[in-house]
Amino acid sequence: MSEPSNPAPADPSAPLLPPNAAPRRPAEGGPAEPGRRGRGPVRWFLSGARHAISVPALVLFASYTGFGALLQGMEFPIGAGVASTYLVWALPAQLILIGGIASGTALPAVALAVALSSMRLLPMVVSVAPYMRGPRRSLLQELVCAHFVAMTVWIEGLRLLPHLPGEARVPFTLGLGHMLVAISMAGTLAGYQMAGELPAPLAAGLLLLTPLSFTVLMVRNCQTPTDWLALCAGLVITPLTIGLEGGLDLMVAGIGGGSLAFLAGRMLERRR
Repeated sequence: MSEPSNPAPADPSAPLLPPNAAPRRPAEGGPAEPGRRGRGPVRWFLSGARHAISVPALVLFASYTGFGALLQGMEFPIGAGVASTYLVWALPAQLILIGGIASGTALPAVALAVALSSMRLLPMVVSVAPYMRGPRRSLLQELVCAHFVAMTVWIEGLRLLPHLPGEARVPFTLGLGHMLVAISMAGTLAGYQMAGELPAPLAAGLLLLTPLSFTVLMVRNCQTPTDWLALCAGLVITPLTIGLEGGLDLMVAGIGGGSLAFLAGRMLERRR
């Protein structure tokens, strides 16, 4: 009998998975076909920017069009509004920021409210951060990548980044994030210019496109029973957390629903 061959060493940049975790299916049409390894960071950056041009990007553009119309209605400076899209890039936090400043709330209180609202993004950053590490780690680059982790980058990152070589993940994430932010800034500017043409109910309705689109994307990405349990648990818990101060409702629902789904998924795996 021939001796078994030595297994290939594991990729040190790949995220660790539990021993009993089933590997996720490769993303169809993903950016990391075998012939594309060895490309430079600029080409990976452009590849990420190209993958940002998608249906979620159109939804972001429409949502930020409503945000821009809201800025015009509140007579808020367009320059500050566009800057908030780049620096904050989270519609709930931006609405808190604009509303607080327009109402004359003290800036430290506005900053605290925005920070508490943005805490809901922390679990997303933690879950996708391991995929954004390259073979040569750079804390500064990882922090810049983390800035772009909102719902769209989180969902697309979990779908695309695991199938990229280690050296491609940081430039790809930067290209993806910058293009999505640029599209959002263009939507903010377009909405501000078209504010007189948009009825108020339509402008408000455009803001709802983002959560509806994210729900559809999360349903599409569900692959295991734990994924479905987490989605259902979040939908059940969210109505119970509405009204929590500081914008912690989504964070509590996400962490609570995800923890329950994880525990239930482990119990199902043990019974098999």
